[in-house]
Amino acid sequence: MKYPETQKFWHYLLMLFFDGARGRMHYRRWPVENNVAVVVLLPGLGQHSGHYHRLARTLKAIDVEMWALDTAGHGLSEGDPEHPGTLAELVADATRLVELTRAELPHTPMVLMGHSLGAVTALGMLGAAIPDVGSEADLSAVEANVPVTPSLPVEDLTGLVLSGVPKRALGGGVPGALGTPMPAHLPVLAVHGMEDRRAPIDAMRVWTARHETVNLREYADAGHDLLHEPGHARVAGDIAQWLRNAVVGLARQR
Repeated sequence: MKYPETQKFWHYLLMLFFDGARGRMHYRRWPVENNVAVVVLLPGLGQHSGHYHRLARTLKAIDVEMWALDTAGHGLSEGDPEHPGTLAELVADATRLVELTRAELPHTPMVLMGHSLGAVTALGMLGAAIPDVGSEADLSAVEANVPVTPSLPVEDLTGLVLSGVPKRALGGGVPGALGTPMPAHLPVLAVHGMEDRRAPIDAMRVWTARHETVNLREYADAGHDLLHEPGHARVAGDIAQWLRNAVVGLARQR
């Protein structure tokens, strides 16, 4: 039986589950035969993996496979959508998905990607989702609520893509700050709308200036939800180009 291109794409979509600490977690996988890399995507609050089929199709065009998690209480994952969990719990769920991806694709270069809350989670997995501790009266409260050590070896990652990162996660990088510094060799792409009111871009500009390996792409007339706004195709294309040039090329040199 022959499928039109769109039907073919959905035909090869896999909807899968794993048992998390707080319930059954759902994730999607868009397999790519002879893939050159895999992106593990963590969506933002109020979103789920099914919202990212267009990005998965764009990545498939450059032979990059995508896996995406439904945050607890979102999509088909169990839980309360109003209370998706602490950052430590979100990090645990995301780390489990990375482990499943690595078990299935042990030799495939892996890129971690997060949008909004998912970006905070991605930084938390690296021990780098640290608030501006200069505004915290009790530093022990920061250490108790925010992971300050990585939950996965950075050697497992070939790159990191961040979208719409809230200011509360961007205190890391200050000399002497809590948490683990961003790895000096890890390529990072940050995409951010210049009209983002939920996560104003100024904090990301400051954070980018602290890290030599971060490539910040700014989008005029764009808000918080870059991959679902009118300019989504341009953003997805820029992500794909960066993956092809900065990440896939780097992986092939190793």
